[in-house]
Amino acid sequence: MKRILWKLKERELQLGNRTLLMGVLNVAPDSFSDGGKFTDPDRAFAHAIELEEQGADIIDVGAESTHPGSSRITEAEEWQRLAPVLKRLRGRLAAPVSVDTYKAAVAEKALDLGVEIINDPSGLTFDPNLAKIVAERNAALILNHMRGTPETWARLPPLPHPMASVVSDLQATINRALRAGLTRAQLALDPGLGFGKRKEQNFEILARLGELVKLGLPVLVGPSRKSFLNQTTPPALEFAGAAAVTVAVLNGAHMVRVHDVAAMKPVLYVVDEIVRTRDQGL
Repeated sequence: MKRILWKLKERELQLGNRTLLMGVLNVAPDSFSDGGKFTDPDRAFAHAIELEEQGADIIDVGAESTHPGSSRITEAEEWQRLAPVLKRLRGRLAAPVSVDTYKAAVAEKALDLGVEIINDPSGLTFDPNLAKIVAERNAALILNHMRGTPETWARLPPLPHPMASVVSDLQATINRALRAGLTRAQLALDPGLGFGKRKEQNFEILARLGELVKLGLPVLVGPSRKSFLNQTTPPALEFAGAAAVTVAVLNGAHMVRVHDVAAMKPVLYVVDEIVRTRDQGL
Protein backbone atom coordinates (compact mmCIF):
# COMPACT_ATOMS: atom_id res chain seq x y z
CA MET A 1 0.00 0.00 0.00
CA LYS A 2 1.45 3.38 -1.00
CA ARG A 3 2.24 5.70 1.93
CA ILE A 4 0.69 9.16 1.67
CA LEU A 5 0.37 12.11 4.06
CA TRP A 6 -3.19 13.48 3.92
CA LYS A 7 -3.50 17.09 5.08
CA LEU A 8 -6.58 17.87 7.18
CA LYS A 9 -7.59 21.16 8.73
CA GLU A 10 -5.80 20.62 12.06
CA ARG A 11 -3.42 17.71 11.41
CA GLU A 12 -1.95 15.30 8.89
CA LEU A 13 -2.92 11.64 8.67
CA GLN A 14 -0.31 9.08 7.69
CA LEU A 15 -1.94 6.68 5.26
CA GLY A 16 -0.51 3.39 4.08
CA ASN A 17 0.87 1.91 7.30
CA ARG A 18 -2.52 0.31 7.90
CA THR A 19 -6.03 0.79 6.54
CA LEU A 20 -7.93 3.56 8.30
CA LEU A 21 -11.52 3.01 9.41
CA MET A 22 -14.08 5.72 8.72
CA GLY A 23 -17.10 5.10 10.94
CA VAL A 24 -20.49 6.19 9.60
CA LEU A 25 -22.84 8.30 11.73
CA ASN A 26 -26.14 8.89 9.92
CA VAL A 27 -28.37 11.58 11.44
CA ALA A 28 -30.89 11.55 8.57
CA PRO A 29 -34.35 10.19 9.42
CA ASP A 30 -34.56 8.33 6.09
CA SER A 31 -31.11 6.71 6.17
CA PHE A 32 -31.16 3.47 4.16
CA SER A 33 -28.90 1.74 6.68
CA ASP A 34 -29.74 3.07 10.13
CA GLY A 35 -33.40 3.98 9.72
CA GLY A 36 -33.21 7.22 11.68
CA LYS A 37 -31.73 5.59 14.82
CA PHE A 38 -29.45 8.56 15.47
CA THR A 39 -31.61 11.58 14.68
CA ASP A 40 -31.62 12.45 18.40
CA PRO A 41 -28.43 14.50 19.02
CA ASP A 42 -27.69 12.77 22.33
CA ARG A 43 -27.92 9.32 20.75
CA ALA A 44 -25.82 10.50 17.81
CA PHE A 45 -23.16 11.84 20.18
CA ALA A 46 -23.11 8.58 22.14
CA HIS A 47 -22.77 6.56 18.93
CA ALA A 48 -19.86 8.72 17.74
CA ILE A 49 -18.05 8.07 21.03
CA GLU A 50 -18.82 4.37 20.67
CA LEU A 51 -17.46 4.28 17.11
CA GLU A 52 -14.22 5.87 18.25
CA GLU A 53 -13.90 3.44 21.15
CA GLN A 54 -14.39 0.56 18.70
CA GLY A 55 -11.48 1.79 16.61
CA ALA A 56 -12.78 4.36 14.12
CA ASP A 57 -10.00 6.65 12.87
CA ILE A 58 -12.47 9.15 11.35
CA ILE A 59 -16.14 9.83 12.17
CA ASP A 60 -18.21 10.68 9.06
CA VAL A 61 -21.44 12.50 9.90
CA GLY A 62 -24.20 12.69 7.27
CA ALA A 63 -27.58 14.39 7.49
CA GLU A 64 -28.92 13.93 3.94
CA SER A 65 -29.62 10.48 2.56
CA THR A 66 -28.24 9.62 -0.88
CA HIS A 67 -29.84 6.21 -1.30
CA PRO A 68 -31.42 5.45 -4.70
CA GLY A 69 -34.63 7.40 -5.19
CA SER A 70 -34.02 9.78 -2.29
CA SER A 71 -34.86 13.47 -2.67
CA ARG A 72 -32.63 16.45 -1.96
CA ILE A 73 -33.25 18.55 1.16
CA THR A 74 -32.68 22.25 1.79
CA GLU A 75 -29.58 23.75 3.32
CA ALA A 76 -31.61 24.85 6.35
CA GLU A 77 -32.99 21.37 6.97
CA GLU A 78 -29.60 19.71 6.61
CA TRP A 79 -27.98 22.17 9.01
CA GLN A 80 -30.82 21.79 11.52
CA ARG A 81 -29.95 18.07 11.70
CA LEU A 82 -26.18 18.54 11.77
CA ALA A 83 -25.62 21.51 14.05
CA PRO A 84 -26.69 19.97 17.40
CA VAL A 85 -24.54 16.89 16.78
CA LEU A 86 -21.44 18.80 15.65
CA LYS A 87 -21.70 21.17 18.62
CA ARG A 88 -21.77 18.21 21.02
CA LEU A 89 -18.85 16.49 19.27
CA ARG A 90 -16.57 19.53 19.16
CA GLY A 91 -13.48 18.86 21.21
CA ARG A 92 -14.81 15.51 22.49
CA LEU A 93 -13.19 13.15 19.98
CA ALA A 94 -9.55 12.35 19.29
CA ALA A 95 -10.55 11.24 15.78
CA PRO A 96 -11.14 13.92 13.13
CA VAL A 97 -14.74 14.56 12.10
CA SER A 98 -15.86 14.46 8.48
CA VAL A 99 -19.19 15.79 7.21
CA ASP A 100 -20.90 14.18 4.25
CA THR A 101 -22.34 17.12 2.27
CA TYR A 102 -22.27 18.65 -1.19
CA LYS A 103 -23.53 22.09 -0.08
CA ALA A 104 -20.92 24.84 0.24
CA ALA A 105 -22.93 26.75 2.86
CA VAL A 106 -23.34 23.66 5.04
CA ALA A 107 -19.65 22.80 4.67
CA GLU A 108 -18.66 26.33 5.70
CA LYS A 109 -20.69 26.15 8.93
CA ALA A 110 -19.45 22.64 9.68
CA LEU A 111 -15.80 23.64 9.24
CA ASP A 112 -16.40 26.53 11.66
CA LEU A 113 -17.45 23.93 14.26
CA GLY A 114 -14.20 21.98 14.11
CA VAL A 115 -14.90 19.59 11.23
CA GLU A 116 -11.68 18.76 9.36
CA ILE A 117 -12.89 16.86 6.29
CA ILE A 118 -15.72 17.42 3.83
CA ASN A 119 -16.90 14.25 2.09
CA ASP A 120 -18.67 15.41 -1.08
CA PRO A 121 -20.94 12.64 -2.40
CA SER A 122 -21.38 14.49 -5.69
CA GLY A 123 -17.72 15.01 -6.58
CA LEU A 124 -18.23 18.78 -7.07
CA THR A 125 -21.09 18.24 -9.55
CA PHE A 126 -23.91 19.68 -7.38
CA ASP A 127 -22.31 22.81 -5.87
CA PRO A 128 -19.15 24.07 -7.58
CA ASN A 129 -18.53 26.56 -4.75
CA LEU A 130 -17.80 23.76 -2.32
CA ALA A 131 -14.14 23.37 -3.32
CA LYS A 132 -13.48 27.09 -2.80
CA ILE A 133 -14.93 26.98 0.73
CA VAL A 134 -12.85 23.94 1.68
CA ALA A 135 -9.73 25.58 0.22
CA GLU A 136 -10.35 28.79 2.19
CA ARG A 137 -10.68 26.79 5.43
CA ASN A 138 -7.56 24.73 4.63
CA ALA A 139 -9.49 21.49 5.20
CA ALA A 140 -9.49 18.14 3.41
CA LEU A 141 -11.92 17.13 0.67
CA ILE A 142 -13.05 13.66 -0.41
CA LEU A 143 -14.17 13.55 -4.03
CA ASN A 144 -16.75 10.82 -4.52
CA HIS A 145 -17.70 9.68 -8.02
CA MET A 146 -21.42 10.08 -8.62
CA ARG A 147 -23.18 9.51 -11.92
CA GLY A 148 -26.48 11.35 -12.29
CA THR A 149 -28.48 11.93 -9.11
CA PRO A 150 -30.11 9.53 -6.63
CA GLU A 151 -33.47 10.40 -8.19
CA THR A 152 -32.30 9.27 -11.66
CA TRP A 153 -30.06 6.28 -10.89
CA ALA A 154 -32.75 3.68 -11.59
CA ARG A 155 -33.21 5.07 -15.13
CA LEU A 156 -29.55 5.38 -16.11
CA PRO A 157 -28.19 3.02 -18.77
CA PRO A 158 -25.14 0.94 -17.76
CA LEU A 159 -21.70 2.50 -18.11
CA PRO A 160 -19.89 0.93 -21.08
CA HIS A 161 -16.47 1.20 -19.36
CA PRO A 162 -17.07 1.64 -15.60
CA MET A 163 -13.54 1.94 -14.23
CA ALA A 164 -12.24 4.01 -17.13
CA SER A 165 -15.17 6.41 -16.63
CA VAL A 166 -14.58 6.66 -12.87
CA VAL A 167 -10.88 7.40 -13.34
CA SER A 168 -11.48 9.91 -16.14
CA ASP A 169 -14.29 11.73 -14.29
CA LEU A 170 -12.34 11.90 -11.02
CA GLN A 171 -9.25 13.20 -12.82
CA ALA A 172 -11.40 16.06 -14.17
CA THR A 173 -12.81 16.62 -10.66
CA ILE A 174 -9.28 16.77 -9.21
CA ASN A 175 -8.44 19.47 -11.76
CA ARG A 176 -11.52 21.49 -10.74
CA ALA A 177 -10.51 21.21 -7.07
CA LEU A 178 -6.97 22.36 -7.82
CA ARG A 179 -8.24 25.34 -9.79
CA ALA A 180 -10.37 26.30 -6.76
CA GLY A 181 -7.24 26.55 -4.62
CA LEU A 182 -6.95 23.11 -3.03
CA THR A 183 -3.68 21.18 -3.14
CA ARG A 184 -3.28 17.50 -3.96
CA ALA A 185 -2.23 16.94 -0.34
CA GLN A 186 -5.78 17.86 0.77
CA LEU A 187 -7.64 15.54 -1.62
CA ALA A 188 -8.83 11.95 -1.42
CA LEU A 189 -10.84 9.90 -3.93
CA ASP A 190 -13.82 7.56 -3.61
CA PRO A 191 -15.00 5.53 -6.64
CA GLY A 192 -18.61 5.86 -5.44
CA LEU A 193 -19.79 2.27 -5.26
CA GLY A 194 -23.52 2.19 -5.98
CA PHE A 195 -23.66 5.86 -6.98
CA GLY A 196 -25.22 5.48 -10.41
CA LYS A 197 -23.57 2.14 -11.20
CA ARG A 198 -25.32 -1.13 -12.00
CA LYS A 199 -24.76 -4.04 -9.60
CA GLU A 200 -22.15 -5.92 -11.64
CA GLN A 201 -20.26 -2.69 -12.39
CA ASN A 202 -19.47 -2.24 -8.69
CA PHE A 203 -17.70 -5.59 -8.68
CA GLU A 204 -15.64 -4.52 -11.69
CA ILE A 205 -14.68 -1.27 -9.93
CA LEU A 206 -13.49 -3.21 -6.87
CA ALA A 207 -11.55 -5.65 -9.05
CA ARG A 208 -9.83 -2.83 -10.95
CA LEU A 209 -9.39 -0.38 -8.06
CA GLY A 210 -5.65 -0.27 -8.69
CA GLU A 211 -6.34 1.93 -11.73
CA LEU A 212 -7.72 4.63 -9.42
CA VAL A 213 -4.90 4.17 -6.91
CA LYS A 214 -2.45 5.03 -9.73
CA LEU A 215 -3.68 8.64 -9.65
CA GLY A 216 -1.53 8.99 -6.52
CA LEU A 217 -4.12 10.29 -4.07
CA PRO A 218 -5.57 8.55 -1.00
CA VAL A 219 -8.41 6.20 -1.94
CA LEU A 220 -11.48 5.65 0.25
CA VAL A 221 -13.93 2.84 -0.53
CA GLY A 222 -17.40 2.49 0.99
CA PRO A 223 -19.09 -0.85 0.23
CA SER A 224 -20.81 -1.10 3.61
CA ARG A 225 -24.48 -2.13 3.40
CA LYS A 226 -24.72 -1.21 -0.29
CA SER A 227 -27.47 -2.87 -2.32
CA PHE A 228 -25.05 -4.34 -4.89
CA LEU A 229 -23.93 -6.79 -2.18
CA ASN A 230 -27.31 -8.43 -2.81
CA GLN A 231 -27.97 -9.83 0.69
CA THR A 232 -31.26 -9.88 2.57
CA THR A 233 -30.23 -10.43 6.21
CA PRO A 234 -27.97 -8.24 8.39
CA PRO A 235 -25.42 -11.03 9.09
CA ALA A 236 -25.14 -11.91 5.38
CA LEU A 237 -24.82 -8.22 4.48
CA GLU A 238 -22.02 -7.82 7.03
CA PHE A 239 -20.08 -10.82 5.69
CA ALA A 240 -20.53 -9.61 2.11
CA GLY A 241 -19.33 -6.15 3.14
CA ALA A 242 -16.28 -7.70 4.80
CA ALA A 243 -15.44 -9.48 1.54
CA ALA A 244 -15.71 -6.22 -0.41
CA VAL A 245 -13.57 -4.39 2.17
CA THR A 246 -10.92 -7.10 1.91
CA VAL A 247 -10.75 -6.86 -1.87
CA ALA A 248 -10.61 -3.05 -1.72
CA VAL A 249 -7.63 -3.11 0.67
CA LEU A 250 -5.82 -5.82 -1.29
CA ASN A 251 -6.22 -3.60 -4.37
CA GLY A 252 -4.81 -0.47 -2.72
CA ALA A 253 -7.52 1.33 -0.71
CA HIS A 254 -6.11 3.46 2.12
CA MET A 255 -9.41 3.90 3.98
CA VAL A 256 -12.74 2.11 4.18
CA ARG A 257 -16.05 3.67 5.17
CA VAL A 258 -18.11 1.27 7.29
CA HIS A 259 -21.14 1.20 9.58
CA ASP A 260 -19.98 -1.61 11.86
CA VAL A 261 -16.52 -0.59 13.03
CA ALA A 262 -16.22 -3.36 15.65
CA ALA A 263 -16.86 -6.08 13.05
CA MET A 264 -14.49 -4.62 10.46
CA LYS A 265 -11.58 -4.01 12.86
CA PRO A 266 -10.45 -7.69 12.91
CA VAL A 267 -11.07 -8.00 9.17
CA LEU A 268 -8.65 -5.14 8.56
CA TYR A 269 -6.11 -6.57 10.99
CA VAL A 270 -5.87 -9.74 8.90
CA VAL A 271 -5.90 -8.11 5.47
CA ASP A 272 -3.36 -5.46 6.54
CA GLU A 273 -1.00 -8.22 7.70
CA ILE A 274 -1.43 -9.95 4.33
CA VAL A 275 -0.72 -6.72 2.45
CA ARG A 276 2.33 -6.02 4.63
CA THR A 277 3.73 -9.49 4.01
CA ARG A 278 3.05 -9.25 0.28
CA ASP A 279 4.68 -5.84 -0.04
CA GLN A 280 7.78 -6.92 1.90
CA GLY A 281 8.20 -9.78 -0.53
CA LEU A 282 8.22 -7.58 -3.62
